[in-house]
Amino acid sequence: MKTQQPRILPTLPCACANFRRAARALTQLYDDAVRPAGLRVTQFTILQALSLTGEISHGGLGALLVMDSTSLTRTLGLLRAKSWIEIRSGSDRRERLVRLSTRGHKQLERATPSWQKAQSRLLAAMGPSQWRALQQITDEVTNRAADTQQRSMQ
Repeated sequence: MKTQQPRILPTLPCACANFRRAARALTQLYDDAVRPAGLRVTQFTILQALSLTGEISHGGLGALLVMDSTSLTRTLGLLRAKSWIEIRSGSDRRERLVRLSTRGHKQLERATPSWQKAQSRLLAAMGPSQWRALQQITDEVTNRAADTQQRSMQ
């Protein structure tokens, strides 16, 4: 069997453009993986985050995922309509607490093996040292960009 050479794309002059292009490629890979379970990777990510955090405020979940409130609200609405999450009021009427429902846990369990296959294929293609570097650089860029954004708003 002939091995296919990886496609080499030019580096774009903007960090955001490069990360968005990478994010689109990753989204396509993971969407294909979780689609048979009836999910998009954005939905899977929220279910996975809720599995890790337990009950969390809407704002806390948005901060964790660095996701704007409008997009998060829209996606949570879809997940709630499928009974995969539960939302309740917090001690302050304005606070909304989100958690994974029993059906959400089952949906996450159903989708995880396909997600894990995609994750393993990507890790194998990159190799362990590049994988660790990817994790470190994405964490660093996320933190630095969020800090820079917060400072510019002050």
